[in-house]
Amino acid sequence: MNITGQSFIGATRASASTETFHVSNAATGGQLEPAFLSATTADLEKAVSLATDAFPTYSQTAPETRAAFLRTIAGKIDALGDEITPRMMAEAGLPEGRCAGERGRTVGQLRMFADLIEEGSWVDARIETAQPDRAPIPKPDLRSMRRPLGPVAVFCASNFPLAFSVAGGDTASALAAGCPVIVRAHSAHAGTAEIVASAIQSAVAECGMPEGTFSMICLLYTSPSPRDRG
Repeated sequence: MNITGQSFIGATRASASTETFHVSNAATGGQLEPAFLSATTADLEKAVSLATDAFPTYSQTAPETRAAFLRTIAGKIDALGDEITPRMMAEAGLPEGRCAGERGRTVGQLRMFADLIEEGSWVDARIETAQPDRAPIPKPDLRSMRRPLGPVAVFCASNFPLAFSVAGGDTASALAAGCPVIVRAHSAHAGTAEIVASAIQSAVAECGMPEGTFSMICLLYTSPSPRDRG
């Protein structure tokens, strides 16, 4: 795929920023193309708004529907292996075998969560029936289960460009639970992140999920000043 350097804000690409950054080649230190556009405050606000709007619908999808969605993401990432691996090697300095292994781990996590939500025990449903005649006070009817709470922000790790990144375990578990996700791509491997994000966004469209189910933000990282660090 053609890497554009743009964030994914739902189904659209953010392109209004004037602030850019480059990813460095881990082996040579040279700049990798293209330049990445650092998301604006408006981009972030739109991503949050889309995720908030998506939550009521996405959180109510059937477990088998979300499972099919996760498997679709896994299949699309697997199919992009020949495109992910060279970029991942350049950005992270990892050998080809490690890249292939991490891709296998990533798609394996997605499929594992798909199996889990179909199996159903994760909701931890509990029912304690009422005991109106219990002394010294009656016991009410108590029922509980685990439910999605809302959109989730995921910050990608620097040392695992796939397994703890855009489609890593944090994203997979949040999507499995019924929570829309906004990912902040790591600036050290933003190209790898964009390739994976394109697979997720393609799966969102193919599976008919709400637009705000997934967004990925590129942000230029700047170290805080000593005074900011306290």
